[in-house]
Amino acid sequence: MAALPEGGTHTPSVRIGPIDLAARVDEALAVQAVAFGLAPEEIEVRRHIVLRHLEHPHARALGATTPGGRLVGFVYGMPNERHQWWSTVVEPYLRATGSAHWLDDSFVITELHVLPDFQNRGIGRSLITALTDAADQSRSILSAIDTESPARGLYRSLGYQDLARQVLFPSAPKPYAVMGAPLPLRRRG
Repeated sequence: MAALPEGGTHTPSVRIGPIDLAARVDEALAVQAVAFGLAPEEIEVRRHIVLRHLEHPHARALGATTPGGRLVGFVYGMPNERHQWWSTVVEPYLRATGSAHWLDDSFVITELHVLPDFQNRGIGRSLITALTDAADQSRSILSAIDTESPARGLYRSLGYQDLARQVLFPSAPKPYAVMGAPLPLRRRG
């Protein structure tokens, strides 16, 4: 587990390391609900999705925990497979931009969330780089709401570039961007 220094006078240090996401799914979804603004009915749907994803033999998860064990951030992902739901939705958009090959030999960042009080302290960066550093694939892909946001800024700083924009997922109220980066991810400075 890697330790991050204190982010401020009221922010305890956090540790980044492997977590049993299935055992801590409700804690993780509570983080996601606050960070992403999910309604209770969305949380229940996502709970089933996360647990289904974790059945993939190569799914991996990392958490950011305080010294007391409180989960304040998490990331998980897995090698991309073209038959997975996410890939089938984004593939036509990627094909239209000549980027469909990004679906091959890629590690997908499925979710990355950090509680707002712990953001801007390097936790998200540490989570995603630690997860992708262990990937066997040559690149990483993800989707993010297609708006200029701190999350998109973080992804760009790591080397992710837009592969397709205005991607519409069924039942998602906002369009997404699909982003990709070669691995290992870019480091600061």
